[in-house]
Parts: sequence; C-alpha cells; structure tokens
Amino acid sequence: MTWIVLGMVAAGFMLAWPGCALVLWAGRRMGLLDAAGLEAHKEDKPAVPNVGGIAVFWAVALPMAAVMAAVWFVPNTWWLRFGELGQVLSYHLPGLKNTTAVGGTLLAALAVVHVMGLFDDRRALGPWLKLVVQVGVAVGLATSGGSRVLELDALEGTALGSVLPVVVTVLWIVAITNAFNFLDNMDGLSAGVASVVAGVYLAATLLNHQWFVAALSATLLGALLAFLCFNKPPARLYLGDGGSLVVGLLLAVISIRTTYVALPGSDATPVDAPSGGWHGVLTPLVIMAIPLYDMVSVSVIRLREGRSPLSGDRNHFSHRLVRLGLSRPSAVAVIVLATVATGIGGVMMARLPGWQAALVASQAAAILATIALLERAAITGENRHSG
Repeated sequence: MTWIVLGMVAAGFMLAWPGCALVLWAGRRMGLLDAAGLEAHKEDKPAVPNVGGIAVFWAVALPMAAVMAAVWFVPNTWWLRFGELGQVLSYHLPGLKNTTAVGGTLLAALAVVHVMGLFDDRRALGPWLKLVVQVGVAVGLATSGGSRVLELDALEGTALGSVLPVVVTVLWIVAITNAFNFLDNMDGLSAGVASVVAGVYLAATLLNHQWFVAALSATLLGALLAFLCFNKPPARLYLGDGGSLVVGLLLAVISIRTTYVALPGSDATPVDAPSGGWHGVLTPLVIMAIPLYDMVSVSVIRLREGRSPLSGDRNHFSHRLVRLGLSRPSAVAVIVLATVATGIGGVMMARLPGWQAALVASQAAAILATIALLERAAITGENRHSG
C-alpha cells in the first residue's frame, strides 16, 4: 500500500503540470493577471497570471473524487484481477469506504474556499467576508466532517466537552488556512513551504498506516511540485487566493486527521508509538512552526501600528529578510529550509518518549527564538547605523 500511496505523488504532478500550462496560457489570453502594485504585499514586477490555484485544486480534487467513486462502484472482484496489488486494494476497500463521508465533506469545503478565492482574485471581497466564509467552512468540517483537533474524554457528555473541541478545531483550521495565504507573497514561498509540510505529513502518515491521509498528502505534494515548476523565481504563474486558501485548508485538515497519540488496540495508530503520549499534541505546532511564526509576527506588527491583522503590507517574515539584505530567492530559501529544520523532528514526535519529544519541541522553539533574535539584532543595528 505504501507504493500505491507514493504513486499519488506522480499522479498529482502529472495532473497539475499540464493544468498549470493550460491556465498559464488561458490567464494570459484572458487577462487574468495579478498586476504589480495593486496590493501592498505584492512584489513590484510585471503582471503574472494568478490562476495557478485552479490547476492545484483539480489535481487534488479529481483523484479524490475518482477514488471515492471507485471504492463504491467498482466491484471487488474487478480489483482482484490485478494480482497482488489488487488483493492489497481489495483488503483496504472497507476502510476506504469508511472515509468517503469525510472525503466528500472535505472536497466540498475545498471547493467552497476555491471558488471564494477565485472571486477574490478578480474582485477583492474584503478580509472580513473571507474570514466569515472560512469560519463557516471550518465549522462544517468540525461538526460533520469527522475532523477535530482533540476529543476530551473527561468532559464527554457535557456542553463544554461538545463545544470546546469544535472551537479549537475552527481556530486551528482558520489559522493554518490564513498562514499559507499570508505566505503567498514571494515567488515559490507558499508552495515551497507547503511542499515541505505535505512531505513531512506524508512520511508521518505512512508510518502510521493512515492511507487516506497519506494519499491526500502525496497528491498535494505532487501538485505543488508541478506548480513550483511555474512558480519558481521568476514566477510565470501565481497560486492566487483560489490556490493558497485551498492549500492551507487541506494542510489544516491533514494535520488534524493525522494520528499523534497512540490508543491501545487501535489499528489506525503506529504500533511503536508510546501509548497515550501527551506530547503528540505538540507535533502540528512543530511542523507548522514557521508558517505560524510568519502569521503571528506580522499580525503583531500590524496591531502595534494600529492596523487590522488582516490588512496587507510588506512586513511578512520574507519581506523583513529582504530588508535585512537577502535577495528574494535567498529569503524564500531560508524560510523553506527553516521549515525543513522544524518539520523533520515532527515526523517522529509521536513515537518518542515524553522527554525526547520535549527535546524536539525545544529544538523547534530554539530555531524560532534564534530567528527572532537575529531579526531584532539586525533591525537594532540598522537603526543605530541610520541614526
């Protein structure tokens, strides 16, 4: 089953690459461009089509829909014609059928934010309307999509036990969705960071034998790698909100659906993970550390300046690195590599004893602290020099 899932990377790539080429051609012909200087956070460069998210969305949505249709409508005997591979697929069909409700809800949620993002790319909808839609989608996923950040057994049956997991899940989904939307401010940045995160979750879910979540991670990874062929500096194609919101939402759901704490007797959890390890809840924070650092830091800067954290500007982590002397490609590389540095440790956190997991979390915190201190020192030195 591992090789089948890994094959989804190739499937995502082969769907997204021609899709990107097609929307690039259509975007230029139809004038679907992201013109320089229209928004405060955009780069000063010639207009570029911002419809790459269409290719990424369909590269993920089509395999999802095809797999869900196949497990229900293709007879079990048909799979057995493919020998050992067919036997493996046939064995996992009941489990795949159980995930189709979750998959259908997720597919609908992705479609909603995709369409909203496409509208916003053509005519700005405003941050608050987009936030309301995101919250509505997150509530739908948390209440009917089987995707929640935590379940509180001690509060089961109480009002707090029913409401708190939904609230935390909604906040997490909205935060991660916007974190990757915030990162979409330089060539190759959001897609590059998302590729690393998708790869980390692919490794983690393969180790867990969570085939559905692993297949989602693999398909997204393949689609992002294809898109990066067009988005690497100098970019010929942008994700647009129609893509960055989809990527963020999908990674948020993948992070929720991944198993971090092993439960005794559960087939869905890694057999070598410590049973009931509390530290598992830190894993998504470690893997998403860099996107969250960018979102939190730029929001703090905006609030200090008396502006809405949802307003656009050039105070993102990437912009600050450029102001400190890095080229744009170098700034993107630093952020992607920092994501690799924090994300790798997250793969094994659920399998480590508590004290070892604490070391991994401390390592991620130390990386963020080092980045923050270097930023502060450089800005202080710059101010002294200018003074």
